[in-house]
Amino acid sequence: MTDQTDKAVAIGINHVALEVGDIDEALEFYGELFEFELRGKKETMAFIDLGDQFIALSAGRSQEADTKRHFGMVVDDREAVRKAVKRLGCKILESPFPNGLDFLDPWGNHLQIVEYAPIQFTKSADVLRGMGLRHLEKTEEARRELAKKGMGPEPD
Repeated sequence: MTDQTDKAVAIGINHVALEVGDIDEALEFYGELFEFELRGKKETMAFIDLGDQFIALSAGRSQEADTKRHFGMVVDDREAVRKAVKRLGCKILESPFPNGLDFLDPWGNHLQIVEYAPIQFTKSADVLRGMGLRHLEKTEEARRELAKKGMGPEPD
């Protein structure tokens, strides 16, 4: 058995890389779904800031669309994304969550959208302020789950 002190602690995800077709088309598509800051752009790469994390867009697909492998995004307003996804004609997938939104982008990347308030995922007050989202609050259940892990104040 490995000594626990010999293991690194996973702190979080710095970024997710998505294969897309054309970088400009991908920036236009994702710009229809989300407000974002463009961190940087090269001929075959673009980097979209998500507060203290980012998405890397990489030109060129090396695989087919995949409905199982996916990444989850946290947003302040899932219904705004749902409206945009429908307007853009994306393929909507069955979500494993009652209020989830799963869909494929034009390049076959599977996105799973959830809202910030009811889930354990949290951003520091400094990051929320920097993103202009200081008004976001967690539900009591999410605060309870975080508190149980020692990651937040006790719920009201």
